[in-house]
Amino acid sequence: MNVAEVYILSGFLGSGKTTLLKRLLEDEKKQGRKVAVMMNELGKVSIDSDRVGDDIPLKELLDGCICCTIQDKLEAQIQGLLAVEKPEVIYIETTGAAHPVEVLDAVLSPLFAHQLNVKGIISVVDANRWSARKTLSPQVQQLLLEQVRHADLILLNKSDELSEAEKAQLNFEIQSINPNALSILTSYAKVAMNQVRSLSTRKKGKAEGSHVHLDLNLSTFVHQFKNPINQSDFEDFLRTLPDTIYRIKGYVKFEYSTLPYLFQFSYGMPLYMKEEMNLPLNMVFIGENVHWDVIKEKLMKLEKNM
Repeated sequence: MNVAEVYILSGFLGSGKTTLLKRLLEDEKKQGRKVAVMMNELGKVSIDSDRVGDDIPLKELLDGCICCTIQDKLEAQIQGLLAVEKPEVIYIETTGAAHPVEVLDAVLSPLFAHQLNVKGIISVVDANRWSARKTLSPQVQQLLLEQVRHADLILLNKSDELSEAEKAQLNFEIQSINPNALSILTSYAKVAMNQVRSLSTRKKGKAEGSHVHLDLNLSTFVHQFKNPINQSDFEDFLRTLPDTIYRIKGYVKFEYSTLPYLFQFSYGMPLYMKEEMNLPLNMVFIGENVHWDVIKEKLMKLEKNM
């Protein structure tokens, strides 16, 4: 089965995401890997699609944000890419208004999450906008914070326009918000490709050889149920989950039902919707600093109890 690497490019409007994407695609061309790109724009017209070469499969998601209004379109587009193009790597450039957790939630459908290896979230920060963020609305200020907080690699872009003292202050502020991510001062989104490729879901201490791997702040886990489970036991399991599990979605079958339920869990609230057909019983978890082996053990125990 083909598994595609996924990189999510995050950052506010005009921060330099498309410039970064162009650099990444140039490097992929040298590597000879099969690449696909998804670009999301809030407007009805794509502004940056001409920056992607004709030889690269491009899916455009217009007139809405993938983390809220057009999730269904995103799911269909990714499913189509995996089935037809079979890319080795997918780059997803989000709108400037996208929240990283919501984007990850939108990307990982239980229908194909096992075919994706999320390498990480790269956030591009406009150094000048960050310095002047107090002039922005509270909502935009919060979004900028979230884009930094959940990133795995942070590019402090347009830093050539800052003094040395301003650079030091910027670095200090960003690292105090997200000490786990690597933050790099850049101009025109120039970054060493090995720093992008070193993003990894490996646990600390499991790095191979001399390579340095950066642990993901947000990580994902996919579990496939083989059998129906008891709903009461499942809900007991949900109550034991750590607060750092932000999202769960997938399909689950209970002992009293012939067809599965679509299950969604967000901010501690479970939601069930009866499906009309049998679907693979995959469940996708998104969280931060979670021991997924403990979660897996509990899920397997649910099936053994039946």
